Amino acid sequence: MINSYKVEWKQSAQKELKKLPKAVITKIVNSVESLSKNPFPLGSKKISGVEYTFRIRIGDYRIIYTVESERCIIEVIKIGHRKDVYRHFK
Repeated sequence: MINSYKVEWKQSAQKELKKLPKAVITKIVNSVESLSKNPFPLGSKKISGVEYTFRIRIGDYRIIYTVESERCIIEVIKIGHRKDVYRHFK
C-alpha cells in the first residue's frame, strides 16, 4: 500500500498562489499538503476531457492538480478564483 505521494508545484502555480490573500494561501497550502496522504479527498472532481487531472475547491478558489499513481506524484498545475481558473486550461 502506498503511504504518501510527493507533492510538486509548477512554477506558474507558485506565482498564482503568491498573488492570493494570506488567509487563503494558508488554507490552500494545508489542503495541498493533505493531498499527499489522500490524492482524492471528499469533494475532489475529475476534470472532463483531461486524463489524470482533478480539482478541489477551497471557498471560491480552485486547485487543479494531476495525479501520477505509478510514480506517486501529485503536481499542482493551477490555482485561481473559480471564475478564472478554467480559462486557458489545457
